[in-house]
Amino acid sequence: MNGAFAQAATPTPDRLAQPTLPAKPTQADKGAQVYWLACLPCHGDRGQGLTEDFIQTYPEEDHNCWASGCHGKNPYESGFTIPRYIPPVIGAGTLQNFPNAASLQSYIRAAMPYWKPGSMTEEESWQVTAFLLRENNLWGAQDELTASTAERILVGPPRATPAPQPSPPTDAPAMVSPYFLLAGFGILILLFILAGRLEKK
Repeated sequence: MNGAFAQAATPTPDRLAQPTLPAKPTQADKGAQVYWLACLPCHGDRGQGLTEDFIQTYPEEDHNCWASGCHGKNPYESGFTIPRYIPPVIGAGTLQNFPNAASLQSYIRAAMPYWKPGSMTEEESWQVTAFLLRENNLWGAQDELTASTAERILVGPPRATPAPQPSPPTDAPAMVSPYFLLAGFGILILLFILAGRLEKK
């Protein structure tokens, strides 16, 4: 048997397969499983969002979800309509709407998964948050992510604090309303017109 035939073909990894847990799973490892179950169908196996490439990993009959009754305009009784664009959650520039990990977890807990908002437990929402932070290199994921630690973990860009506006000096003259000036100018014009008519008489 020559080398070409003896060499075994590399199997194609199943992108939709459930992730396995290590012997001592961290909070983020458990979050990977929650992500697989609740988030992956819409946000992608790599957190890339609902891209055309990701849609192709689904069975052929599910390649156009929007035309089917399940996720189109008229979903089945147990179905739901999905938006055309679902954002990525892993990678450069993602999660920019969340200033810190606490706000990210609060959003996930209240609004996700899209098909059944609020159905995750508190623990599951922390696990998914830990997973997303780890995958985005925002947190080492060795310690337990909690409400107290999450406040300090920055996610999106810091919110700009508006610069304080200087207050006018106390002896500054009062500002005159532009409407008052216009009204005064109109009265002057009217007086000139009246004076001109009186002279003609």
